[in-house]
Amino acid sequence: MTECGRVNTAQFEKVRTGRGFFAALDQSGGSTPKALAEYGVEKDRYSTDDEMFDLVHAMRTRVITNPAFDGSRVLAAILFEQTMDRTIEGVPTSQYLWETKNVVPFLKVDLGLADEQDDVQLMKPIGTLDDLLARAQRNNIFGTKMRSVIKDANKTGISAIVDQQFYYGDRIRAAGFVPILEPEVSIASPHKAEAEALLHDSIAEHVHVLPDDARIMIKITIPTEVGLYGDIAADPRVVRVVALSGGYSRDEACALLIKDTTLIASFSRALLEGLTEQQTDAEFTATLEHSVAEIYRASVEKQPG
Repeated sequence: MTECGRVNTAQFEKVRTGRGFFAALDQSGGSTPKALAEYGVEKDRYSTDDEMFDLVHAMRTRVITNPAFDGSRVLAAILFEQTMDRTIEGVPTSQYLWETKNVVPFLKVDLGLADEQDDVQLMKPIGTLDDLLARAQRNNIFGTKMRSVIKDANKTGISAIVDQQFYYGDRIRAAGFVPILEPEVSIASPHKAEAEALLHDSIAEHVHVLPDDARIMIKITIPTEVGLYGDIAADPRVVRVVALSGGYSRDEACALLIKDTTLIASFSRALLEGLTEQQTDAEFTATLEHSVAEIYRASVEKQPG
Protein backbone atom coordinates (compact mmCIF):
# COMPACT_ATOMS: atom_id res chain seq x y z
CA MET A 1 0.00 0.00 0.00
CA THR A 2 2.90 2.30 -0.76
CA GLU A 3 0.80 4.57 -2.91
CA CYS A 4 -1.48 5.41 0.04
CA GLY A 5 1.31 6.55 2.35
CA ARG A 6 -0.65 9.59 3.57
CA VAL A 7 -3.81 7.57 4.20
CA ASN A 8 -4.79 6.95 7.81
CA THR A 9 -4.38 3.20 8.41
CA ALA A 10 -7.31 2.98 10.84
CA GLN A 11 -9.56 4.72 8.32
CA PHE A 12 -8.37 2.44 5.52
CA GLU A 13 -9.18 -0.68 7.51
CA LYS A 14 -12.60 0.68 8.49
CA VAL A 15 -13.46 1.43 4.87
CA ARG A 16 -12.07 -1.90 3.61
CA THR A 17 -13.48 -4.31 6.20
CA GLY A 18 -16.05 -2.42 8.29
CA ARG A 19 -19.66 -3.57 8.58
CA GLY A 20 -21.91 -0.72 7.56
CA PHE A 21 -22.55 1.74 4.74
CA PHE A 22 -21.57 5.12 3.35
CA ALA A 23 -23.62 8.30 3.83
CA ALA A 24 -23.52 10.51 0.74
CA LEU A 25 -24.04 14.05 2.08
CA ASP A 26 -22.64 15.73 -1.01
CA GLN A 27 -25.52 17.56 -2.70
CA SER A 28 -23.94 20.45 -4.61
CA GLY A 29 -25.32 23.70 -5.93
CA GLY A 30 -27.49 22.06 -8.58
CA SER A 31 -29.09 19.44 -6.35
CA THR A 32 -29.32 21.41 -3.10
CA PRO A 33 -32.69 23.14 -3.80
CA LYS A 34 -34.39 19.77 -4.32
CA ALA A 35 -32.74 18.33 -1.19
CA LEU A 36 -33.89 21.33 0.83
CA ALA A 37 -37.44 21.12 -0.57
CA GLU A 38 -37.64 17.46 0.46
CA TYR A 39 -36.43 18.55 3.90
CA GLY A 40 -39.31 21.06 4.07
CA VAL A 41 -37.30 24.19 3.24
CA GLU A 42 -38.84 25.98 0.26
CA LYS A 43 -37.08 28.41 -2.09
CA ASP A 44 -38.72 31.45 -0.50
CA ARG A 45 -36.51 30.84 2.56
CA TYR A 46 -33.35 31.91 0.71
CA SER A 47 -32.41 34.38 -2.00
CA THR A 48 -28.65 33.83 -2.37
CA ASP A 49 -26.37 30.84 -2.69
CA ASP A 50 -24.81 31.67 0.66
CA GLU A 51 -28.21 31.54 2.37
CA MET A 52 -29.02 28.27 0.59
CA PHE A 53 -25.74 26.67 1.68
CA ASP A 54 -26.26 27.89 5.25
CA LEU A 55 -29.60 26.08 5.31
CA VAL A 56 -28.26 22.84 3.83
CA HIS A 57 -25.33 22.89 6.25
CA ALA A 58 -27.80 23.21 9.11
CA MET A 59 -29.60 20.15 7.72
CA ARG A 60 -26.36 18.16 7.44
CA THR A 61 -25.28 19.25 10.90
CA ARG A 62 -28.56 17.98 12.34
CA VAL A 63 -27.98 14.63 10.65
CA ILE A 64 -24.30 14.26 11.56
CA THR A 65 -24.72 15.27 15.21
CA ASN A 66 -27.73 12.98 15.70
CA PRO A 67 -27.11 9.93 17.91
CA ALA A 68 -28.44 7.64 15.15
CA PHE A 69 -25.51 8.70 12.95
CA ASP A 70 -22.23 7.20 14.14
CA GLY A 71 -19.41 4.92 13.13
CA SER A 72 -21.00 1.75 14.45
CA ARG A 73 -23.12 1.63 11.28
CA VAL A 74 -21.97 4.55 9.12
CA LEU A 75 -18.49 3.78 7.81
CA ALA A 76 -17.91 7.00 5.86
CA ALA A 77 -19.52 10.24 4.77
CA ILE A 78 -19.07 11.93 1.39
CA LEU A 79 -18.97 15.71 1.69
CA PHE A 80 -19.53 18.62 -0.67
CA GLU A 81 -16.62 21.08 -0.59
CA GLN A 82 -18.80 23.71 1.13
CA THR A 83 -19.39 21.22 3.94
CA MET A 84 -15.70 20.39 4.23
CA ASP A 85 -14.89 24.08 4.57
CA ARG A 86 -17.38 24.57 7.43
CA THR A 87 -17.51 23.48 11.05
CA ILE A 88 -19.77 21.38 13.23
CA GLU A 89 -19.95 22.37 16.90
CA GLY A 90 -16.92 24.59 16.31
CA VAL A 91 -14.79 21.78 14.82
CA PRO A 92 -13.92 21.35 11.10
CA THR A 93 -16.47 18.95 9.61
CA SER A 94 -14.00 16.23 8.59
CA GLN A 95 -12.31 16.34 12.00
CA TYR A 96 -15.69 16.13 13.76
CA LEU A 97 -16.71 13.15 11.64
CA TRP A 98 -13.61 11.12 12.47
CA GLU A 99 -12.78 12.18 16.01
CA THR A 100 -16.33 12.46 17.38
CA LYS A 101 -18.31 10.02 15.22
CA ASN A 102 -15.63 7.57 14.00
CA VAL A 103 -16.85 8.16 10.42
CA VAL A 104 -14.29 8.41 7.58
CA PRO A 105 -14.52 11.65 5.52
CA PHE A 106 -14.58 11.68 1.70
CA LEU A 107 -14.89 14.69 -0.63
CA LYS A 108 -16.92 15.09 -3.84
CA VAL A 109 -14.53 16.61 -6.40
CA ASP A 110 -16.46 16.68 -9.69
CA LEU A 111 -17.95 19.90 -11.02
CA GLY A 112 -21.11 18.42 -12.47
CA LEU A 113 -22.07 16.82 -15.76
CA ALA A 114 -21.33 17.80 -19.35
CA ASP A 115 -24.01 17.73 -22.04
CA GLU A 116 -25.13 14.29 -23.18
CA GLN A 117 -23.18 12.66 -26.00
CA ASP A 118 -23.19 9.00 -27.10
CA ASP A 119 -25.92 8.28 -24.51
CA VAL A 120 -23.73 9.36 -21.57
CA GLN A 121 -22.87 12.48 -19.61
CA LEU A 122 -19.18 12.79 -18.91
CA MET A 123 -17.99 14.97 -16.06
CA LYS A 124 -17.15 18.55 -16.85
CA PRO A 125 -13.36 19.04 -16.82
CA ILE A 126 -12.24 19.26 -13.17
CA GLY A 127 -10.01 22.31 -13.54
CA THR A 128 -10.03 22.88 -9.78
CA LEU A 129 -8.81 19.37 -8.91
CA ASP A 130 -5.31 20.26 -7.68
CA ASP A 131 -6.69 23.02 -5.44
CA LEU A 132 -9.45 20.77 -4.12
CA LEU A 133 -6.96 18.01 -3.30
CA ALA A 134 -4.67 20.47 -1.51
CA ARG A 135 -7.61 21.67 0.60
CA ALA A 136 -8.67 18.07 1.19
CA GLN A 137 -5.20 17.22 2.42
CA ARG A 138 -5.29 20.10 4.90
CA ASN A 139 -8.65 18.78 6.13
CA ASN A 140 -7.39 15.19 6.49
CA ILE A 141 -9.85 13.88 3.93
CA PHE A 142 -9.41 10.15 3.24
CA GLY A 143 -10.71 9.88 -0.32
CA THR A 144 -12.74 11.46 -3.09
CA LYS A 145 -15.83 10.81 -5.19
CA MET A 146 -16.79 11.88 -8.71
CA ARG A 147 -19.94 11.05 -10.68
CA SER A 148 -20.83 10.64 -14.33
CA VAL A 149 -24.02 9.17 -15.85
CA ILE A 150 -24.80 6.48 -18.43
CA LYS A 151 -28.20 6.77 -20.13
CA ASP A 152 -28.10 3.71 -22.41
CA ALA A 153 -25.99 0.77 -23.61
CA ASN A 154 -23.66 2.70 -25.91
CA LYS A 155 -20.19 1.12 -25.91
CA THR A 156 -18.47 4.26 -27.21
CA GLY A 157 -20.02 6.46 -24.54
CA ILE A 158 -19.42 3.97 -21.73
CA SER A 159 -15.77 3.57 -22.73
CA ALA A 160 -15.37 7.36 -22.65
CA ILE A 161 -16.97 7.51 -19.17
CA VAL A 162 -14.65 4.84 -17.76
CA ASP A 163 -11.56 6.33 -19.42
CA GLN A 164 -12.33 9.71 -17.83
CA GLN A 165 -13.04 8.25 -14.40
CA PHE A 166 -9.76 6.32 -14.34
CA TYR A 167 -7.81 9.32 -15.72
CA TYR A 168 -8.89 11.48 -12.81
CA GLY A 169 -8.62 8.51 -10.48
CA ASP A 170 -4.94 8.17 -11.38
CA ARG A 171 -4.32 11.83 -10.53
CA ILE A 172 -6.18 11.49 -7.24
CA ARG A 173 -4.26 8.33 -6.30
CA ALA A 174 -0.99 10.08 -7.09
CA ALA A 175 -1.93 12.76 -4.54
CA GLY A 176 -2.37 10.05 -1.89
CA PHE A 177 -6.16 9.72 -1.76
CA VAL A 178 -8.43 6.74 -2.41
CA PRO A 179 -10.81 7.73 -5.23
CA ILE A 180 -14.38 6.52 -5.56
CA LEU A 181 -15.18 6.24 -9.27
CA GLU A 182 -18.93 6.64 -9.82
CA PRO A 183 -20.19 5.83 -13.33
CA GLU A 184 -23.92 5.73 -12.59
CA VAL A 185 -26.25 3.81 -14.90
CA SER A 186 -29.65 5.49 -15.00
CA ILE A 187 -32.39 3.25 -13.62
CA ALA A 188 -34.52 4.63 -16.49
CA SER A 189 -32.14 3.26 -19.12
CA PRO A 190 -34.11 1.27 -21.72
CA HIS A 191 -31.29 -1.30 -21.78
CA LYS A 192 -30.06 -1.11 -18.19
CA ALA A 193 -28.68 -4.66 -17.91
CA GLU A 194 -26.82 -4.35 -21.21
CA ALA A 195 -25.34 -0.99 -20.18
CA GLU A 196 -24.22 -2.50 -16.88
CA ALA A 197 -22.53 -5.44 -18.61
CA LEU A 198 -20.60 -3.05 -20.88
CA LEU A 199 -19.67 -0.91 -17.89
CA HIS A 200 -18.50 -3.89 -15.86
CA ASP A 201 -16.27 -5.13 -18.68
CA SER A 202 -14.72 -1.72 -19.25
CA ILE A 203 -14.03 -1.23 -15.54
CA ALA A 204 -12.52 -4.73 -15.31
CA GLU A 205 -10.13 -3.94 -18.18
CA HIS A 206 -8.93 -0.79 -16.43
CA VAL A 207 -8.58 -2.47 -13.03
CA HIS A 208 -6.54 -5.28 -14.63
CA VAL A 209 -3.77 -2.87 -15.67
CA LEU A 210 -3.60 -0.86 -12.43
CA PRO A 211 -0.34 -1.06 -10.48
CA ASP A 212 -0.36 -3.68 -7.71
CA ASP A 213 -0.26 -0.98 -5.04
CA ALA A 214 -3.18 1.00 -6.49
CA ARG A 215 -6.26 1.41 -4.30
CA ILE A 216 -9.58 2.56 -5.72
CA MET A 217 -13.29 2.20 -4.99
CA ILE A 218 -16.21 1.82 -7.38
CA LYS A 219 -19.70 3.25 -6.85
CA ILE A 220 -22.38 1.88 -9.16
CA THR A 221 -26.12 1.63 -9.58
CA ILE A 222 -27.45 -1.58 -8.00
CA PRO A 223 -27.10 -3.86 -11.03
CA THR A 224 -29.90 -5.88 -12.58
CA GLU A 225 -27.69 -8.99 -12.47
CA VAL A 226 -27.10 -9.89 -8.83
CA GLY A 227 -23.39 -10.30 -8.10
CA LEU A 228 -22.26 -8.70 -11.36
CA TYR A 229 -19.38 -6.93 -9.60
CA GLY A 230 -18.21 -9.90 -7.55
CA ASP A 231 -14.96 -10.34 -9.49
CA ILE A 232 -14.12 -6.63 -9.28
CA ALA A 233 -14.96 -6.49 -5.57
CA ALA A 234 -12.57 -9.41 -4.99
CA ASP A 235 -9.61 -7.65 -6.66
CA PRO A 236 -7.12 -6.48 -3.98
CA ARG A 237 -6.77 -3.13 -5.74
CA VAL A 238 -10.49 -2.43 -5.23
CA VAL A 239 -11.05 -1.42 -1.62
CA ARG A 240 -14.83 -1.64 -1.83
CA VAL A 241 -17.70 -1.60 -4.30
CA VAL A 242 -20.60 0.52 -3.07
CA ALA A 243 -24.03 1.15 -4.54
CA LEU A 244 -26.09 4.31 -4.96
CA SER A 245 -29.85 4.39 -4.55
CA GLY A 246 -30.21 5.97 -7.98
CA GLY A 247 -33.78 7.20 -7.77
CA TYR A 248 -35.22 4.12 -6.09
CA SER A 249 -37.07 4.70 -2.84
CA ARG A 250 -35.19 3.57 0.25
CA ASP A 251 -37.37 0.46 0.56
CA GLU A 252 -36.84 -0.45 -3.12
CA ALA A 253 -33.09 0.17 -2.97
CA CYS A 254 -32.69 -1.87 0.21
CA ALA A 255 -34.75 -4.75 -1.19
CA LEU A 256 -32.40 -4.94 -4.18
CA LEU A 257 -29.22 -4.38 -2.20
CA ILE A 258 -29.85 -7.06 0.40
CA LYS A 259 -29.69 -9.73 -2.33
CA ASP A 260 -26.18 -8.76 -3.49
CA THR A 261 -23.39 -9.94 -1.19
CA THR A 262 -20.72 -7.94 -3.06
CA LEU A 263 -22.17 -4.47 -2.39
CA ILE A 264 -22.82 -2.09 0.48
CA ALA A 265 -24.86 1.11 0.30
CA SER A 266 -23.66 4.61 -0.41
CA PHE A 267 -27.03 6.36 -0.26
CA SER A 268 -27.88 10.07 -0.33
CA ARG A 269 -31.55 10.88 -0.94
CA ALA A 270 -32.64 7.45 0.32
CA LEU A 271 -30.80 8.04 3.61
CA LEU A 272 -32.47 11.41 4.17
CA GLU A 273 -35.94 10.23 3.06
CA GLY A 274 -38.62 11.31 5.51
CA LEU A 275 -36.51 13.84 7.42
CA THR A 276 -37.92 17.37 7.71
CA GLU A 277 -36.86 20.57 9.40
CA GLN A 278 -40.25 20.75 11.11
CA GLN A 279 -39.83 17.45 13.02
CA THR A 280 -39.16 17.54 16.74
CA ASP A 281 -35.78 16.18 17.78
CA ALA A 282 -37.47 12.95 18.90
CA GLU A 283 -39.30 12.57 15.58
CA PHE A 284 -36.15 13.38 13.62
CA THR A 285 -34.10 10.83 15.58
CA ALA A 286 -36.74 8.12 15.17
CA THR A 287 -36.92 8.71 11.40
CA LEU A 288 -33.15 8.75 10.95
CA GLU A 289 -32.75 5.68 13.16
CA HIS A 290 -35.23 3.75 11.02
CA SER A 291 -33.39 4.80 7.85
CA VAL A 292 -29.93 3.97 9.20
CA ALA A 293 -31.10 0.60 10.53
CA GLU A 294 -32.75 -0.38 7.25
CA ILE A 295 -29.76 0.61 5.10
CA TYR A 296 -27.32 -1.06 7.51
CA ARG A 297 -29.31 -4.28 7.43
CA ALA A 298 -29.40 -4.30 3.61
CA SER A 299 -25.63 -3.71 3.54
CA VAL A 300 -24.52 -6.37 6.01
CA GLU A 301 -27.29 -8.92 6.59
CA LYS A 302 -27.46 -10.36 3.11
CA GLN A 303 -30.29 -12.57 1.89
CA PRO A 304 -29.30 -13.91 -1.55
CA GLY A 305 -32.40 -14.24 -3.67
